[in-house]
Amino acid sequence: MDLSRRIPALPDGPVARHAVELVRSCESEPVANHSIRSYLFATLLAEHEGLKTGTDFDADLLFYACVLHDLGTSPSAPGKQRFEVEGADMAAEFLTGHGYGMRETDPVWEAIALHTSPGIAERRGVLAYLTRRGVGADFGIGTDFLTDPQGEAIHLRYPRLNMVTVLVDDIVRHAARAPQAAARYTLAGELTRERGELGTPTTLEHAANASRWGA
Repeated sequence: MDLSRRIPALPDGPVARHAVELVRSCESEPVANHSIRSYLFATLLAEHEGLKTGTDFDADLLFYACVLHDLGTSPSAPGKQRFEVEGADMAAEFLTGHGYGMRETDPVWEAIALHTSPGIAERRGVLAYLTRRGVGADFGIGTDFLTDPQGEAIHLRYPRLNMVTVLVDDIVRHAARAPQAAARYTLAGELTRERGELGTPTTLEHAANASRWGA
């Protein structure tokens, strides 16, 4: 076996399986795959930086933060607030429904709510840091810790399927549901402005197309 192609396994407990089932039932396949890749990238980053599960962070909470981070872009979200906040609320509700308390749900909520907030998430603890970096790595940002075989293996198992454009579409669609969901200078607000005023593709799509993985 080529160990350079080894990628982390997903947690196999009942709550973890339910989390994946929830994401796949609410989100499109490209966005669901993005959420799973974000977790795999975050796990490999933690390994690269010598961060230890159980000491520096909780591996299960990292899984939930990454895999559930885009629930707010789905049609199941209320559509009244920023997608990051609604996704955090939905993740916390999911975890509470499976017996987790505030000690677990609060850091997951924070990591998801801040995952589009550069310079803030990185200073709110290891969980928020790894979540944001894992998500960013799937957009080709800060991927020096990943080998080409690792990237190829992850994308072979969880293909991109034009993820960036699909995700932008979902964010813009969610933002159109209420003014509070597309506040100016938020990610949703800027994507909505670019789509409406400047047309498509957006700056995010241009950057992704030029990145290591493509869109």
